[in-house]
Amino acid sequence: MTGRRRTRRGERGAVTAELAVALPVLLAVTAGLAWLLAVAIGQVRTVDAARETARALARGDDEAAALAVGRRVAPEGVELVVRRDGDRVVVHASGRMDGPGGLFSVIPGARLDAEAVALAEGEGPPP
Repeated sequence: MTGRRRTRRGERGAVTAELAVALPVLLAVTAGLAWLLAVAIGQVRTVDAARETARALARGDDEAAALAVGRRVAPEGVELVVRRDGDRVVVHASGRMDGPGGLFSVIPGARLDAEAVALAEGEGPPP
């Protein structure tokens, strides 16, 4: 029986050691996945900002008001640039999202970039 007790204690110690090694790795993977989710949400918001701005301008809204709508939707640091190309309104949204920092400072920031095009109302070909 003494041999069996030693084996069980040794196994319990091995499980504790494996958990001590696996837990930081699991936390790092979770933090990386959370960062990827944050970048994906930032990209979607950037696309939405460009689209909302282009739609507002295509409806004939004032450019300052349309840009204000886009800035409300856009993540912090994203800039909106408006260009008119004939009867089309083109809005380019771009910016940078910083990395998570701290212990995860090795994870780089991400570039957010989107472009939306809308046909100005009343100026296109008849339906």
